[in-house]
Amino acid sequence: MAKEQTEEQQPSVEPKKKSNLKWIVIILALVMVIAVGTAAGLYFFMKKETAKPAAPQQLTVATWPMEAFIVNIADTNGERYLKVVIQLEVNDQHVIPELEQLKPRLRDSILDLLTSKPYKDLIDLSGKQRLREDIAGRINNSLSKGKVTKVYFTDFVIQ
Repeated sequence: MAKEQTEEQQPSVEPKKKSNLKWIVIILALVMVIAVGTAAGLYFFMKKETAKPAAPQQLTVATWPMEAFIVNIADTNGERYLKVVIQLEVNDQHVIPELEQLKPRLRDSILDLLTSKPYKDLIDLSGKQRLREDIAGRINNSLSKGKVTKVYFTDFVIQ
């Protein structure tokens, strides 16, 4: 009977060892999967960070504000006037000192242009766009380096 008891006890001991070993293998497998997943995620994240293409170098765009212009409109016999405030976008900040130096000449040229425009050219959108282009063209003709890329009307009042 002693042999029977030891045989009965042995089967009950073996399943415990197998079940413990089974849990250890499962836990080790889970730890390995988590470790490999974390390492792969970090690798691809770091690779993505370093693989970003460098941003293309852009020219330093700057704006230069001008003082307000108030002029009589050409075909209204002095009954209507235009008040416009202009800001110029230039393709390089190094143009601004030249603009400052040419300021009286530029203002005179723009005043001549504004006083020559009839009322009907100033009230519609296409007329304003042509006026922007004319202003940019006159200023660019005076500049020796750089150029005006856009003309902004920050205030445009006809009264």
